[in-house]
Amino acid sequence: MKVLLDESLPRELCGLLPGHEVATVQQRGWRSRSNGDLLRLAETEFDVFMTADQNLEYQQHVARFKIGVVVLAPSRNRIESYLPLLADIAAAVDRVKPGKVIRVAA
Repeated sequence: MKVLLDESLPRELCGLLPGHEVATVQQRGWRSRSNGDLLRLAETEFDVFMTADQNLEYQQHVARFKIGVVVLAPSRNRIESYLPLLADIAAAVDRVKPGKVIRVAA
């Protein structure tokens, strides 16, 4: 599964999802893109877009994109807050379907 991490997420997450090919928005050179543009670009190369943007699913009509979205809501946006959620994050990445959103919260 190919996963794209939004620029707001800790880059350390890249190495914490074994069995998945993970890249960041920064690595792809897509920094500061609008969510709509980002989803359009990502759907051509990735299966899942992972973000901490709690409003993305309300601002974008995710169903029209050929990419699944995983929205993360840890207690804080630091790598330490994501570690207890890793099993749930991996399960969400495996389960999410194109055009759907799965939330993972602390």
